Amino acid sequence: MEILINILRAAARLRPGSALAVVALGMVLLPGKASAADESVEYAVKAAFLHKFGSFVEWPATAFASPTSPFQLCVVGEDPFGAALDKAVSGQQIARRPVEVRRLKMVKPDSGCHIVYLAASEAQRSAQIIEALRGSSVLTVSDGRSPGAVTGIINFVIKDDRVRFDIDDEAAAQNRLAISSKLLSVALSVKPRRVGEGR
Repeated sequence: MEILINILRAAARLRPGSALAVVALGMVLLPGKASAADESVEYAVKAAFLHKFGSFVEWPATAFASPTSPFQLCVVGEDPFGAALDKAVSGQQIARRPVEVRRLKMVKPDSGCHIVYLAASEAQRSAQIIEALRGSSVLTVSDGRSPGAVTGIINFVIKDDRVRFDIDDEAAAQNRLAISSKLLSVALSVKPRRVGEGR
């Protein structure tokens, strides 16, 4: 756990937009047994990823109510992070804005969220939620491949006991988001945007 904490702290200190932070997080080896302590390691890494994703995505100016509005990172459903997410964003900024973490039971296009993490509890409602947010400049992040679940623009997967992620850049384009090539280059897989869809 001490090694993990050191990695997360080092990743947080790297300048925004540094791909090294994402690479470092992707190197964290998860414990092999499924225990509460092991899950806390997994979600500490995912919490750090959620914060770092914001440094590699460009939102349109219209996504913010005002120049001083906070960046809102929303968890929808049963929160698996506990205090880990709050610690990951404490004192940090995304797009030069302070980060505000919100826990919601439901999310709508006018909820004011910029990143929406769909908890595993929302697997059966994922298609409905993602469709409702289409075109609303929200980065949707899902967790795993639950049967019947529709995945977000970024989807966490566990590969070789490490937290990795897939990216649907076509869905990002539909939500008017530009994902940095640096983040695309370290994704496990990328669904490219269609020809003619700008970055």
